[in-house]
Parts: sequence; structure tokens; C-alpha cells
Amino acid sequence: MHDLVIRGGRVLDGTGADEVAADIAITDDRITAVGEVTGSATREIDADGLLVTPGFVDMHTHYDAQVTWDPYLTPAGWHGVTTVVMGNCGVGFAPAAPEKRDWLIGLMEGVEDIPGAALADGISWEWETFPEYLDALDARQWIADVGTQMPHGALRAYVMGDRAADGIEANADDIGRMAVLTEEALRAGALGFSTSRTPLHKSVDGELVPGTSADTTELIGIAEAMAAAGHGVFECALHHPEVPASFGWLRQVASITEKPVVFNFNISDLAPDLWREVLGLCEQAHADGLPVHGQIAGRPVGVLQCWDGTVNPFMGRPSYEALAHLDPEARRQRLAQPGVRSAILGERAEGLSAFMTFMTTRWDKMWAFTGDADYEPDPAESIGARAQAVGVSPAELAYDHLCTSEGQGLIYFPFLNYFTEDLDPLWEMHRHPLTRMGLADGGAHCGAICDGGMPTFMLSFWTRDRTRGERLALPHVIHRQTQQTAEFYGMFDRGVLAPGMRADINVIDYDNLSVPAPRMAWDLPTGAPRFVQPANGYRYTIAAGEVTVENDEFTGALPGRLIRGPQH
Repeated sequence: MHDLVIRGGRVLDGTGADEVAADIAITDDRITAVGEVTGSATREIDADGLLVTPGFVDMHTHYDAQVTWDPYLTPAGWHGVTTVVMGNCGVGFAPAAPEKRDWLIGLMEGVEDIPGAALADGISWEWETFPEYLDALDARQWIADVGTQMPHGALRAYVMGDRAADGIEANADDIGRMAVLTEEALRAGALGFSTSRTPLHKSVDGELVPGTSADTTELIGIAEAMAAAGHGVFECALHHPEVPASFGWLRQVASITEKPVVFNFNISDLAPDLWREVLGLCEQAHADGLPVHGQIAGRPVGVLQCWDGTVNPFMGRPSYEALAHLDPEARRQRLAQPGVRSAILGERAEGLSAFMTFMTTRWDKMWAFTGDADYEPDPAESIGARAQAVGVSPAELAYDHLCTSEGQGLIYFPFLNYFTEDLDPLWEMHRHPLTRMGLADGGAHCGAICDGGMPTFMLSFWTRDRTRGERLALPHVIHRQTQQTAEFYGMFDRGVLAPGMRADINVIDYDNLSVPAPRMAWDLPTGAPRFVQPANGYRYTIAAGEVTVENDEFTGALPGRLIRGPQH
């Protein structure tokens, strides 16, 4: 007697193999048979015509605080994700000395655009050390399994206190202490270590993330601790134009740990042709036995601009800023008034940084946004191009679009991975064997980005809906976010539909798989805002043998647990 049998599905097993028609039997939390399954089951699912895949493994999230208040780990829980890895980009909340808690909140708020008030209200702070953080998580249950990493920013602050700020060199004692704590975290169950070396990552006060310019000696000391622990991915966010210059120390870390080293791999307008060189450097590293990989997104890294979000083209203009204190509904009503519109359009922004000025004035890089098809927008349809075609100012066109949908219109501004104004470079990068699928940033960039649904986007857009270039093969895309991401972090018990593997499975209505346009919700602690985007088409998501999603709705089952160390 099986607990559950999924019958007659179009099975893509996660290995990259072509689909086959098969049944899948489950007992407890394991797959017991794949093929023609005989015998009865407590429950059967008719998967005729439906796609059956492993549960998705999202290796780049920022749920470090959200895991303490949201058992459904949204948006990941809506999008077939059955395992998440958090603690990326060098930011997190453990280890945490009591006097540094507010500072860590400010760091996360600045780097990942998660409202500080929500973090302060939502985090229960049941820990100080990293092992204590894991123990606190171990007492919780979620819709998906959760893996952790030791974040460099929190580690440096714990060891160095007020000397942790970037630009202050760690001494030998500091490095030794960081190494001890890193090894301790890995032995307690962390899956890796993360750091950031990009000037884009700053605290809410404008300070660079601790360790941004840390000396190589510090990184090597941490790598040696990882080698002593015997496992762990070394993840880092790099400044895109400086990736080739970083390969010296990336190779050193990989040679010491003999485990994967991965950097956030995006294409910047500052160095648009660098990506092929970087792929070549990865190939040379692997030829030398050094596992250095690039982690790439499924679409451009960009910002959704709206009246209720973090960014819009009119921020900094005095008449707009005068409305900042109003609640969202009242602000939208005022913005719809002709007099307010005229005043704002007649002003110039004041006090914006160079980056924010770029984000709010480059009309040729802004597009009206309605849904996932708009992630590869036509240059002829940009706000700037459309304004020129109809003979109005781009500011007027943008303002009026933001006022559509009852004041919730969206404008898309892709600023990385879109220098060719198409996704052909990303298509090529996704086919490269030394890149890995990631950078969905689930849980982060609450008021500016809604990329946590990227696992769904990879299927619907890349394998089915893309019209401006070649598509990716469906078996390849499934492999990219199941077996490949699971094994990268040492989880060899999931990501493949085979007997003995963990029963993490999606049953998907592929032909009708879709997502609505992102919308702003005020559902974080304290009522703070974030973009949300559920999915349509997940008939069932199964985690550890339990049905967690049925017809796109949560069932209430929470089989997810903390992952402690590599899963064999």
C-alpha cells in the first residue's frame, strides 16, 4: 500500500532527460517507484496531461528574517519551490550581538530593500550565535525546507564590533576568530558562507557592506575554515565590471575549499562585452580543477516603479515628496488631481544620488509593464520612444501610466542584463554548463522587484512564450532549478524523481501556467508593503510526501524543516 500515487503524468525527472509517461509512488517522505505503478494507495492524483517535475530548489533567497514569521515563505511557496537557501550576499541575522541587532536590520534594509520596521517587529531574536540561530529555526516548520549560510557582514560585526565597517582591515586575531565561527556554523549545519564586494550594496545609512574591500588574507582565512569543516559553498556578490580582476582570489578560495565558489553574474552597461570573457575564465578554472561558477538570473535585473513602491520617476520633486506622509490610497487620489499633476510635471528632482537620477530620468530604459511578457520589452515601446511618437513629453506619459489601474500602474526599468535590449545573452548563458540558476531574491527588494516567482517564469516564458528569440528546452530548464541547484549545495537527496529520493514534486498544468501582474500588498509585520505575485497552474506541490499546494492554494501542510549540512 502506497501513501500516494501520481498516475499518468508527463514526467521530467530533473536530470535533463526527455519527458516520459509514468506513475510515481510515494511512501512516507520518499519516492518508492517511478514507471508503471501497480497496487493501491491511500490517495491517488490523476496527472493525465499534466507536467510532473521535482520540486524547485531556489538557491538564492533572503528569507533570513521572514522564516521567523511566515511559514509559507511567500512568494516561494506559490511557485513550486520546495527548498530554499538563504543568507546570500553577505547579509543576515546571525551571529548577532544584542547591541548590533538594529545595525543588522539597517544593513538588510539597505542592501535588500526589506522594510526595517517589519524586520524590527517580526524578528524574535531567540539567538546570538549562529548555532543558536539554527536551533531557533529547528523549532519551526515551513512549506519548504530551509538551508542557511554564514553571512560575512554579520560575522564581521560580531567579531570586530564598531571596527567592522568596510575599509578597516581585520587583524590576525579577528581573522582567526572569524574562521573559528565559520567552521562552527558549518559544522552546526550551514550550507555555505556568503560575502559582498559590490558598491551597490550599502546599509540604510549609506555605508558599504562590511567586508566589501576585505583583504584577501581575510577571505583565505575563511576558506581554510570551510576546508576544515569539509563542506560549504562560497557565495559572493561582485561588482560586475570587476569580475575578471576577482578571479585570482576566487581561484584561491576554490583551491583551498575544493568546493563550489559562485559569484553573482550579471551583465552591466558599464562592461557590456565582458560576459564572454568571464565564461572563458570559468572554463579555464574548471580545466584547472577549480569549481568556480557564475550564478545568473532568468531575466533582467530591474526595478518595478510605481506610486506605492520604493522608486518612481517623480521622487525628489518637491510637490511629490510633499505627499509622502499620506497613506497610499490618499496619496494616489491626490496624484490623480490635475493640479497636482501639473505641479509635479513642472518641477525637477532635488537631492537624488547619481544612481537614482539615472533610474528616474532615463526614459529610453522605461517601459509600461503589465505582465511577464514585458520582461523582454521592445525598444520601440519604451516610454521615451512612445512619447516621441505621439508628441508628448515622456514624463507626462509615465505619470499617466502610473495612474492607471486605480493608481497602481507599473513601469519597468531593466538596468542589468539588457544592454542589447533583448535576452539573447541570457539565453546563451543559461545554456552554459558552468552557470547556475539563481538570483530570484525571494523575500528581498520588497518595494522594487518581484522576482521570487522566477521558477515559474523560467517555464512559462523561456520554454513556451518567448517570441523575440530562441527558447530554452523544457527538460533543461527543469534540470536547471532541480538537480543542478540541489547538488550544488550538497543536497543529493532531492531534485530528481527516482526511487529513494525525497518526495518533493510539482504537478503542473503547463499549458495554462501563468502569473498575474505583481501588486503591492501591505502584509509584512507592521503592515509594511511588498510586491506579491502568486501563480496559476500548480495543481499540486508535494514536499516530503505531503501535499502543500492544491489548485494554487495552500493546504496548510508544513512539512518543511531546517536543513543541517549536506544531504547524502
